[in-house]
Amino acid sequence: MTQTSSPPAPARGPADHEVRDQIVAAATEHFSRYGYSKTTVSDLAKSIGFSKAYIYKFFESKQAIGEMICANCLKEIEDEVSAAVAEASLPPDKLRRIFKVGTEASLRLFFQDRKLFEIAASAATEDWQAVIDYDTRMRQLLREVLQEGRQTGDFERKTPLDEAVTSIHLVLRPYRNPLLLQYSMGSTEAPALLASLVLRSLSP
Repeated sequence: MTQTSSPPAPARGPADHEVRDQIVAAATEHFSRYGYSKTTVSDLAKSIGFSKAYIYKFFESKQAIGEMICANCLKEIEDEVSAAVAEASLPPDKLRRIFKVGTEASLRLFFQDRKLFEIAASAATEDWQAVIDYDTRMRQLLREVLQEGRQTGDFERKTPLDEAVTSIHLVLRPYRNPLLLQYSMGSTEAPALLASLVLRSLSP
């Protein structure tokens, strides 16, 4: 069941990035062994050697730690997609790369590294702010590519831009959500086929 999301709370206590990074790294390792859902902040504190109260100086909850791990993961996917898009010169090629590279990066991070899957699944199910922010930025990237394609004459201009962006964003949804992506692992050609179908629909 989808829960109402609230913005992730800022880290508490002193702005000691090394300690915060140490907590996140230890949490990632602990979650990989015992699972995100089965781990409590007390378990995490014992594994790191910190007190539970000390961890709460930096993070208000286990979810806040999970949010940072999730945000780091999504940022990695986003950077990879953005770099691939920047290397393409034509809007149709940029759109193809959003489909291809976004899917490949998500599959690699979420399923080759299983410790991230449970966190990503919780984030997607509960609409964590990290996921909402990632979706917003990817939607903006789509908008920029479509706007450029309309300016170059590669894409049609009759469909309202918001409608086109929303439609393509929905087509990509199974490849952004790890719970849905796991059912597409055996269909590696699907993103390319969908990209081709979308591009045909965008032809002027």
